[in-house]
Amino acid sequence: MSDKPEHNKLDSDCTLTPDHPLPADQLGRYSPERDFYAEKEIAEYVEGQARGEETVQNVERVKTEYVMGTPYDIWDVSTDKDRWWVITNPTNLYSQKHFPSLDYTLSFHVGLMMRVMSRSAKEGEGEGEASPFDEVIRRQVQAADRLEKAIEAVDFQAVGMQLRECLISLVGAARRRVELNENDERPKDADAVGWNRVLMGKLCPGEKNDELRSYMQALVEKAWPLVNWITHHRNANKTAVLVALDGVDAIVKHYVRLLSRERADRTDQCPQCASRNVRTFFDIAIAPDGAYFDACGECGWDSHPGYPEDDEEGADEAEVAEASHD
Repeated sequence: MSDKPEHNKLDSDCTLTPDHPLPADQLGRYSPERDFYAEKEIAEYVEGQARGEETVQNVERVKTEYVMGTPYDIWDVSTDKDRWWVITNPTNLYSQKHFPSLDYTLSFHVGLMMRVMSRSAKEGEGEGEASPFDEVIRRQVQAADRLEKAIEAVDFQAVGMQLRECLISLVGAARRRVELNENDERPKDADAVGWNRVLMGKLCPGEKNDELRSYMQALVEKAWPLVNWITHHRNANKTAVLVALDGVDAIVKHYVRLLSRERADRTDQCPQCASRNVRTFFDIAIAPDGAYFDACGECGWDSHPGYPEDDEEGADEAEVAEASHD
Protein backbone atom coordinates (compact mmCIF):
# COMPACT_ATOMS: atom_id res chain seq x y z
CA MET A 1 0.00 0.00 0.00
CA SER A 2 1.46 3.39 -0.94
CA ASP A 3 2.45 5.84 1.80
CA LYS A 4 1.67 8.85 -0.43
CA PRO A 5 -1.36 10.83 0.70
CA GLU A 6 -4.41 10.52 -1.51
CA HIS A 7 -4.86 13.56 -3.77
CA ASN A 8 -8.01 15.54 -3.01
CA LYS A 9 -9.88 15.81 -6.30
CA LEU A 10 -11.81 18.86 -5.09
CA ASP A 11 -8.49 20.75 -4.68
CA SER A 12 -7.29 19.91 -8.19
CA ASP A 13 -7.54 22.05 -11.33
CA CYS A 14 -10.45 19.99 -12.69
CA THR A 15 -13.46 22.01 -13.85
CA LEU A 16 -16.75 20.70 -12.53
CA THR A 17 -20.05 21.05 -14.35
CA PRO A 18 -22.13 23.74 -12.60
CA ASP A 19 -25.07 22.43 -10.63
CA HIS A 20 -27.38 25.15 -11.96
CA PRO A 21 -28.67 25.61 -15.54
CA LEU A 22 -27.20 28.30 -17.75
CA PRO A 23 -29.64 31.23 -18.15
CA ALA A 24 -31.55 30.97 -21.43
CA ASP A 25 -30.51 34.44 -22.55
CA GLN A 26 -26.83 33.38 -22.27
CA LEU A 27 -27.07 30.12 -24.24
CA GLY A 28 -26.48 31.77 -27.60
CA ARG A 29 -23.03 32.97 -26.53
CA TYR A 30 -21.80 29.38 -26.44
CA SER A 31 -23.27 28.17 -29.73
CA PRO A 32 -20.58 27.64 -32.40
CA GLU A 33 -23.01 28.05 -35.28
CA ARG A 34 -25.47 30.94 -35.45
CA ASP A 35 -27.88 32.03 -38.18
CA PHE A 36 -28.75 35.56 -37.08
CA TYR A 37 -31.49 36.49 -39.54
CA ALA A 38 -33.21 33.10 -39.41
CA GLU A 39 -33.11 33.19 -35.60
CA LYS A 40 -34.47 36.75 -35.61
CA GLU A 41 -37.34 35.71 -37.89
CA ILE A 42 -38.28 32.81 -35.58
CA ALA A 43 -38.03 35.01 -32.48
CA GLU A 44 -40.34 37.61 -34.02
CA TYR A 45 -42.80 34.87 -34.96
CA VAL A 46 -42.94 33.49 -31.40
CA GLU A 47 -43.29 36.92 -29.80
CA GLY A 48 -46.00 37.75 -32.32
CA GLN A 49 -47.90 34.58 -31.45
CA ALA A 50 -47.50 35.38 -27.74
CA ARG A 51 -48.97 38.86 -28.38
CA GLY A 52 -46.36 40.60 -26.29
CA GLU A 53 -46.84 38.40 -23.24
CA GLU A 54 -43.51 36.57 -23.67
CA THR A 55 -40.00 37.69 -24.58
CA VAL A 56 -37.70 35.34 -26.49
CA GLN A 57 -34.39 34.73 -24.73
CA ASN A 58 -32.79 32.08 -26.95
CA VAL A 59 -33.40 30.54 -30.38
CA GLU A 60 -31.55 27.43 -31.53
CA ARG A 61 -32.04 25.35 -34.66
CA VAL A 62 -32.09 21.73 -33.57
CA LYS A 63 -32.10 20.10 -36.99
CA THR A 64 -33.68 20.05 -40.43
CA GLU A 65 -35.80 16.99 -41.18
CA TYR A 66 -36.90 16.01 -44.70
CA VAL A 67 -40.30 14.37 -45.13
CA MET A 68 -41.35 13.41 -48.68
CA GLY A 69 -38.82 15.88 -50.05
CA THR A 70 -40.09 18.80 -47.94
CA PRO A 71 -37.62 20.36 -45.46
CA TYR A 72 -38.86 21.10 -41.95
CA ASP A 73 -36.62 23.33 -39.81
CA ILE A 74 -37.04 22.51 -36.12
CA TRP A 75 -36.22 25.23 -33.57
CA ASP A 76 -35.91 25.15 -29.79
CA VAL A 77 -37.10 28.52 -28.47
CA SER A 78 -36.83 29.65 -24.85
CA THR A 79 -38.81 32.64 -23.57
CA ASP A 80 -39.05 34.27 -20.16
CA LYS A 81 -42.17 32.16 -19.45
CA ASP A 82 -42.09 28.98 -21.53
CA ARG A 83 -40.14 26.81 -23.95
CA TRP A 84 -41.38 26.04 -27.45
CA TRP A 85 -40.77 23.83 -30.46
CA VAL A 86 -41.15 25.84 -33.68
CA ILE A 87 -41.44 23.85 -36.92
CA THR A 88 -41.61 25.37 -40.40
CA ASN A 89 -43.40 24.68 -43.70
CA PRO A 90 -45.76 26.16 -42.68
CA THR A 91 -44.56 27.56 -39.37
CA ASN A 92 -46.30 26.57 -36.14
CA LEU A 93 -45.27 26.41 -32.48
CA TYR A 94 -45.85 23.80 -29.77
CA SER A 95 -45.29 24.14 -26.02
CA GLN A 96 -42.67 21.69 -24.79
CA LYS A 97 -44.78 21.19 -21.65
CA HIS A 98 -47.43 19.49 -23.77
CA PHE A 99 -45.11 18.14 -26.50
CA PRO A 100 -41.96 16.90 -24.74
CA SER A 101 -40.99 14.47 -27.54
CA LEU A 102 -39.48 16.11 -30.61
CA ASP A 103 -40.16 13.12 -32.91
CA TYR A 104 -43.80 13.01 -31.85
CA THR A 105 -44.12 16.78 -32.32
CA LEU A 106 -42.70 16.61 -35.86
CA SER A 107 -45.06 13.76 -36.79
CA PHE A 108 -47.98 15.69 -35.31
CA HIS A 109 -46.97 18.85 -37.20
CA VAL A 110 -46.65 17.11 -40.58
CA GLY A 111 -50.01 15.38 -40.17
CA LEU A 112 -51.74 18.54 -38.96
CA MET A 113 -50.40 20.67 -41.82
CA MET A 114 -51.43 18.05 -44.39
CA ARG A 115 -54.98 18.10 -43.01
CA VAL A 116 -55.07 21.90 -42.96
CA MET A 117 -53.83 22.18 -46.54
CA SER A 118 -56.20 19.45 -47.70
CA ARG A 119 -59.15 21.24 -46.10
CA SER A 120 -58.03 24.55 -47.56
CA ALA A 121 -57.93 23.04 -51.03
CA LYS A 122 -61.50 21.75 -50.67
CA GLU A 123 -63.12 24.57 -48.72
CA GLY A 124 -61.02 27.58 -49.57
CA GLU A 125 -62.41 28.34 -53.02
CA GLY A 126 -62.78 32.05 -53.54
CA GLU A 127 -60.72 32.90 -50.43
CA GLY A 128 -57.25 34.36 -50.22
CA GLU A 129 -55.24 35.30 -53.27
CA ALA A 130 -56.68 34.61 -56.67
CA SER A 131 -54.99 31.85 -58.64
CA PRO A 132 -55.01 31.24 -62.40
CA PHE A 133 -55.79 27.60 -61.58
CA ASP A 134 -58.92 28.24 -59.47
CA GLU A 135 -61.23 26.73 -62.09
CA VAL A 136 -58.92 23.75 -62.60
CA ILE A 137 -58.77 23.03 -58.86
CA ARG A 138 -62.54 23.42 -58.53
CA ARG A 139 -63.12 20.81 -61.24
CA GLN A 140 -60.60 18.46 -59.59
CA VAL A 141 -62.40 18.74 -56.26
CA GLN A 142 -65.79 18.21 -57.91
CA ALA A 143 -64.52 15.13 -59.73
CA ALA A 144 -63.15 13.63 -56.51
CA ASP A 145 -66.38 14.39 -54.62
CA ARG A 146 -68.52 12.79 -57.33
CA LEU A 147 -66.32 9.72 -57.41
CA GLU A 148 -66.84 9.16 -53.67
CA LYS A 149 -70.60 8.94 -54.24
CA ALA A 150 -70.54 7.21 -57.62
CA ILE A 151 -72.49 3.95 -57.98
CA GLU A 152 -73.96 3.68 -61.47
CA ALA A 153 -72.05 3.86 -64.75
CA VAL A 154 -73.57 7.27 -65.44
CA ASP A 155 -72.00 8.54 -62.21
CA PHE A 156 -68.56 7.45 -63.38
CA GLN A 157 -69.23 9.03 -66.77
CA ALA A 158 -69.95 12.33 -64.99
CA VAL A 159 -66.56 12.11 -63.26
CA GLY A 160 -64.91 11.53 -66.64
CA MET A 161 -66.61 14.67 -67.97
CA GLN A 162 -65.28 16.71 -65.06
CA LEU A 163 -61.75 15.41 -65.71
CA ARG A 164 -62.08 16.22 -69.40
CA GLU A 165 -63.14 19.78 -68.60
CA CYS A 166 -60.33 19.99 -66.05
CA LEU A 167 -57.71 19.35 -68.75
CA ILE A 168 -59.33 21.90 -71.07
CA SER A 169 -59.34 24.50 -68.26
CA LEU A 170 -55.71 23.67 -67.44
CA VAL A 171 -54.33 24.37 -70.90
CA GLY A 172 -56.56 27.44 -71.07
CA ALA A 173 -55.10 28.81 -67.83
CA ALA A 174 -51.56 27.94 -68.91
CA ARG A 175 -51.75 29.60 -72.32
CA ARG A 176 -52.80 32.87 -70.66
CA ARG A 177 -49.48 32.83 -68.84
CA VAL A 178 -47.30 31.86 -71.80
CA GLU A 179 -46.30 34.38 -74.46
CA LEU A 180 -47.06 33.13 -77.97
CA ASN A 181 -45.70 34.51 -81.24
CA GLU A 182 -47.90 35.48 -84.17
CA ASN A 183 -46.77 32.48 -86.19
CA ASP A 184 -47.30 29.93 -83.40
CA GLU A 185 -49.93 27.24 -83.87
CA ARG A 186 -53.25 27.96 -82.11
CA PRO A 187 -55.42 24.82 -81.85
CA LYS A 188 -59.10 24.90 -80.94
CA ASP A 189 -59.86 25.72 -77.32
CA ALA A 190 -61.06 22.16 -76.58
CA ASP A 191 -57.97 20.53 -78.15
CA ALA A 192 -56.06 19.75 -74.96
CA VAL A 193 -53.51 17.56 -76.74
CA GLY A 194 -52.77 20.21 -79.37
CA TRP A 195 -52.44 23.00 -76.83
CA ASN A 196 -50.26 20.85 -74.60
CA ARG A 197 -47.89 20.30 -77.52
CA VAL A 198 -47.69 24.06 -78.17
CA LEU A 199 -47.27 24.94 -74.49
CA MET A 200 -44.57 22.36 -73.88
CA GLY A 201 -42.63 23.85 -76.76
CA LYS A 202 -42.63 27.12 -74.82
CA LEU A 203 -42.25 25.79 -71.28
CA CYS A 204 -39.65 23.13 -72.16
CA PRO A 205 -37.75 24.57 -75.12
CA GLY A 206 -34.55 23.35 -76.71
CA GLU A 207 -32.59 20.13 -76.86
CA LYS A 208 -31.79 20.16 -73.13
CA ASN A 209 -35.52 19.70 -72.38
CA ASP A 210 -36.21 16.97 -74.95
CA GLU A 211 -36.95 14.26 -72.37
CA LEU A 212 -39.08 16.48 -70.14
CA ARG A 213 -41.05 17.78 -73.13
CA SER A 214 -41.63 14.26 -74.47
CA TYR A 215 -42.73 13.06 -71.04
CA MET A 216 -45.32 15.82 -70.65
CA GLN A 217 -46.63 15.32 -74.18
CA ALA A 218 -46.99 11.57 -73.60
CA LEU A 219 -48.87 12.10 -70.32
CA VAL A 220 -51.55 14.26 -71.90
CA GLU A 221 -51.72 12.19 -75.09
CA LYS A 222 -52.54 9.12 -72.97
CA ALA A 223 -54.79 10.79 -70.40
CA TRP A 224 -56.96 12.65 -72.93
CA PRO A 225 -58.40 9.59 -74.72
CA LEU A 226 -58.86 7.85 -71.35
CA VAL A 227 -61.08 10.59 -69.87
CA ASN A 228 -63.03 10.79 -73.15
CA TRP A 229 -63.54 7.02 -73.12
CA ILE A 230 -64.84 7.18 -69.53
CA THR A 231 -67.18 10.04 -70.46
CA HIS A 232 -68.88 8.11 -73.29
CA HIS A 233 -68.53 4.44 -72.31
CA ARG A 234 -71.45 2.69 -70.65
CA ASN A 235 -69.13 0.27 -68.90
CA ALA A 236 -67.12 2.98 -67.10
CA ASN A 237 -65.96 1.67 -63.73
CA LYS A 238 -64.32 2.89 -60.55
CA THR A 239 -60.85 1.50 -61.26
CA ALA A 240 -60.59 3.26 -64.62
CA VAL A 241 -61.82 6.51 -63.09
CA LEU A 242 -59.32 6.31 -60.22
CA VAL A 243 -56.47 5.84 -62.70
CA ALA A 244 -57.71 8.78 -64.76
CA LEU A 245 -58.12 10.96 -61.65
CA ASP A 246 -54.55 10.25 -60.54
CA GLY A 247 -53.29 10.92 -64.05
CA VAL A 248 -55.03 14.31 -64.31
CA ASP A 249 -53.84 15.27 -60.81
CA ALA A 250 -50.26 14.53 -61.86
CA ILE A 251 -50.61 16.62 -65.04
CA VAL A 252 -51.99 19.58 -63.10
CA LYS A 253 -49.14 19.42 -60.57
CA HIS A 254 -46.56 19.19 -63.35
CA TYR A 255 -48.03 22.26 -65.09
CA VAL A 256 -47.91 24.27 -61.88
CA ARG A 257 -44.25 23.30 -61.39
CA LEU A 258 -43.33 24.14 -64.96
CA LEU A 259 -44.98 27.54 -64.78
CA SER A 260 -43.03 28.34 -61.60
CA ARG A 261 -39.77 26.63 -62.59
CA GLU A 262 -37.93 29.93 -62.99
CA ARG A 263 -38.35 30.56 -59.27
CA ALA A 264 -37.82 26.92 -58.26
CA ASP A 265 -34.70 26.45 -60.41
CA ARG A 266 -33.12 29.77 -59.53
CA THR A 267 -29.36 29.50 -59.23
CA ASP A 268 -28.56 32.65 -57.26
CA GLN A 269 -25.11 32.32 -55.77
CA CYS A 270 -23.49 34.07 -52.88
CA PRO A 271 -21.09 36.71 -54.29
CA GLN A 272 -18.66 35.95 -51.46
CA CYS A 273 -18.45 32.13 -51.35
CA ALA A 274 -20.48 31.08 -54.46
CA SER A 275 -22.81 28.89 -52.37
CA ARG A 276 -26.39 28.43 -53.57
CA ASN A 277 -27.66 28.39 -50.00
CA VAL A 278 -29.06 31.91 -50.36
CA ARG A 279 -32.25 32.60 -48.40
CA THR A 280 -34.63 35.57 -48.50
CA PHE A 281 -35.72 37.41 -45.35
CA PHE A 282 -37.92 40.41 -44.59
CA ASP A 283 -36.96 43.13 -42.11
CA ILE A 284 -39.63 45.64 -41.13
CA ALA A 285 -36.90 47.90 -39.71
CA ILE A 286 -35.46 48.67 -43.15
CA ALA A 287 -36.58 52.19 -44.07
CA PRO A 288 -39.08 53.32 -45.03
CA ASP A 289 -41.62 50.45 -44.83
CA GLY A 290 -39.51 47.30 -44.56
CA ALA A 291 -37.90 45.30 -47.38
CA TYR A 292 -36.68 41.86 -48.40
CA PHE A 293 -32.98 41.00 -48.49
CA ASP A 294 -30.82 37.92 -49.18
CA ALA A 295 -28.47 36.15 -46.80
CA CYS A 296 -26.03 33.27 -47.31
CA GLY A 297 -26.46 30.33 -44.95
CA GLU A 298 -22.84 29.24 -45.41
CA CYS A 299 -20.55 32.25 -44.99
CA GLY A 300 -22.92 34.80 -43.46
CA TRP A 301 -22.91 37.33 -46.32
CA ASP A 302 -26.10 39.35 -46.66
CA SER A 303 -27.51 42.17 -48.79
CA HIS A 304 -29.10 43.92 -45.81
CA PRO A 305 -28.76 47.69 -46.38
CA GLY A 306 -28.16 48.33 -42.68
CA TYR A 307 -29.92 50.64 -40.26
CA PRO A 308 -29.85 54.41 -39.83
CA GLU A 309 -26.94 55.60 -37.69
CA ASP A 310 -29.28 56.87 -34.99
CA ASP A 311 -30.96 53.46 -34.66
CA GLU A 312 -28.72 52.06 -31.95
CA GLU A 313 -30.78 48.92 -31.46
CA GLY A 314 -30.62 48.04 -35.16
CA ALA A 315 -26.90 48.73 -35.23
CA ASP A 316 -26.32 46.47 -32.24
CA GLU A 317 -28.23 43.63 -33.96
CA ALA A 318 -26.17 44.05 -37.11
CA GLU A 319 -22.95 43.84 -35.06
CA VAL A 320 -24.20 40.65 -33.40
CA ALA A 321 -24.93 39.17 -36.84
CA GLU A 322 -21.41 39.87 -38.06
CA ALA A 323 -19.81 38.57 -34.86
CA SER A 324 -21.80 35.31 -35.03
CA HIS A 325 -20.17 34.42 -38.36
CA ASP A 326 -16.59 35.35 -37.45
